[in-house]
Amino acid sequence: MSAFEIDPRLAADSLPVIELDLCEVRLINDARYPWLILVPRRAGLVELIDLSADDRARLAEEVDRCARVLKSRTGADKMNVAALGNQVPMLHVHVIARFRGDDAWPGPVWGVLPASPYSDRARTLRAELAEALRT
Repeated sequence: MSAFEIDPRLAADSLPVIELDLCEVRLINDARYPWLILVPRRAGLVELIDLSADDRARLAEEVDRCARVLKSRTGADKMNVAALGNQVPMLHVHVIARFRGDDAWPGPVWGVLPASPYSDRARTLRAELAEALRT
């Protein structure tokens, strides 16, 4: 079995936040949408069904934790959670804070506008999220 390596497209589009027991948590580099991705650190995963039962349970716990932290930090109107993988087949789960009136509301966030990269705010947000996820 090969070692875990994050897909280069995920790495290019996101900033590291924290490593949890199972997942690497990353912040998508688009300031319009507070948006985390959770990537299980297991090589060769494509589908949720590729995870062991224990890892599926751990993933559910980590998604829940990330969604709760992101909602509490942003005051989002809605939390979107999805594992799609149509563009990047490596298993990853999106946790997106949505707001009525955001640039894509009520549709999906993908492809509405080009990404608006974070400025220095990303460093602060990443630190806040990492600290909240440690507890």
